[in-house]
Amino acid sequence: MSTFKDRENAFENKFAHDAEMQFKAEARANKLLGLWAADLMGKSGDDAAEYAKEVIKSDFEEAGHEDVYRKVSGDLGSKADEATIRAKMAECLIEAKAQLIDEL
Repeated sequence: MSTFKDRENAFENKFAHDAEMQFKAEARANKLLGLWAADLMGKSGDDAAEYAKEVIKSDFEEAGHEDVYRKVSGDLGSKADEATIRAKMAECLIEAKAQLIDEL
């Protein structure tokens, strides 16, 4: 019985770890996206960092990534089209996951 309980605990711990890593990757990807968008808008330094924080916060409005897309798309206006923004979102998520793996 103890072996079964150990396996159950291991699976629960792995699930919690995976969920935490996914959350961290998404937050980091949103930061990278925010910094990219800030650069397109001509922001730098503290202004760019503050904008990146706004993008991260926008992800808490609803489930999924549409809230982040709407924020960035609305702020960029004609500086980037939908395909460019969505491609950058995917690229940032890949980069964020790679950065997290490198930190381990």
